[in-house]
Amino acid sequence: MTDLNDGTFNQLIKDNALVLIDFYATWCGPCLMLAPTIDKLGSKYKVGKVNIDENSDLASNYRILAIPTMIIFKDGKPAKTIVGLRSEEDLSALIESLK
Repeated sequence: MTDLNDGTFNQLIKDNALVLIDFYATWCGPCLMLAPTIDKLGSKYKVGKVNIDENSDLASNYRILAIPTMIIFKDGKPAKTIVGLRSEEDLSALIESLK
C-alpha cells in the first residue's frame, strides 16, 4: 500500500464506491500501532494512507485535528470519520455497515 498525494487520493475516492483512508504521521505512536491493522484491512477493502506532514492540504481540507484519523468515503464523499485506535473488527464492521 502506497501513500497517497492529492492526485492519487482524489482518483482513489472517485473510482471506488467505498474507501477507507488512514490519515497518519510517521512520528505518531498510535499511528504506528494501527498500521498493521490498516494493512490487513487493505486485503479485504480499498484502503489508502495519507501522510499528513507531506499532504497538509488534504489534512486541512478534511479537518484532521488528531491522528490517527480514518475517513470512510462512500461514492466519493466522507461517510464516517473515526479518530484513534480501533480494532480490525471494529473497522471492518464500520465499513460493512456502509455497504
